[in-house]
Amino acid sequence: MHRSAKRLASLLTCAAVPVLLVAGCSGSDSGSSDSGSGDASSAAPSRSAQPSPTVEPAKYKKLPNPCSAFSKDTVKKLLPKVKDAAGDQGESTDNASHGTCSWNSSDEQGVDGTQFRWLDIGYQRYDSDPGIGSGEKRATDFYTKQVSDAKATKGAKKLKAAPTGGTGDEATAITYDVKKEGNDFKNTTIVARASNIVVTINYNGAGLAGADTPKGADLLKKAQAAAKEAVATALKANH
Repeated sequence: MHRSAKRLASLLTCAAVPVLLVAGCSGSDSGSSDSGSGDASSAAPSRSAQPSPTVEPAKYKKLPNPCSAFSKDTVKKLLPKVKDAAGDQGESTDNASHGTCSWNSSDEQGVDGTQFRWLDIGYQRYDSDPGIGSGEKRATDFYTKQVSDAKATKGAKKLKAAPTGGTGDEATAITYDVKKEGNDFKNTTIVARASNIVVTINYNGAGLAGADTPKGADLLKKAQAAAKEAVATALKANH
C-alpha cells in the first residue's frame, strides 16, 4: 500500500510536467509576440507632412497711377476739349491692385451742335495665391469676364467683338451702338491682358444738339492706340 501511494505521487508529478511546459511555452510565445509587435511598429514608416501647394509668382508687382496711363497728347487726341486733362481718379482701397480714371470732353461747335467724348480706364492686377491660382490665371479669368460683360451691355446694337493685336498677351475690342436720351452713342471697349494685369478702356462719343454722330471706325482706331499705350505704361511701372 505504501509503495502504491508513492508510485501514485510519482505519476502525478510527471503528469504535471507537460502542463508546466505548455504554460512556459505559452508565456514564451506571448513574449515573442509582444517583441515582434514592437518591432513591426517601430519599423513602420511615419507619415510625412504633405507639401504645401505652390504656384508661379506673379510677374508684375505694381500698377501705375491710372490717370497717367496716357500722355497729354493722347488725351488731347481722344478728347479735343477735355474738361480736366489730369483726369478724375476713382477711389481704391488698394492702389497696387486696382485703379481707375476718367475724362470727358464737350466740343461746342455753335449751330452745328456739340461733340461729346468720354474715356475711362481700369487697371486690375492679381497676385499669385496657392489657394486660388497664379496671378496670370486669375487675370485671365477676369479678362474673360470683362469681355463677356462688355458683350452683354444692355441695349447694345450692332455689337461686334474681335481680337486686337500688339496689345499685351491678348486683347479684344468690342464695338456697339447705344441710344441714350435720344442721342446715338458710338462705343468702344477694349480689354487687354499682360500676364497678371488686365486693362479695360471704354471710349465713346456722340453728336449732341444736332451734331453729326462720330464714326465708329475712328473711335475704334483711337481706342486701340490708347490701349497699347496704357499697357506699355503698366509694364514701364514695373521696371
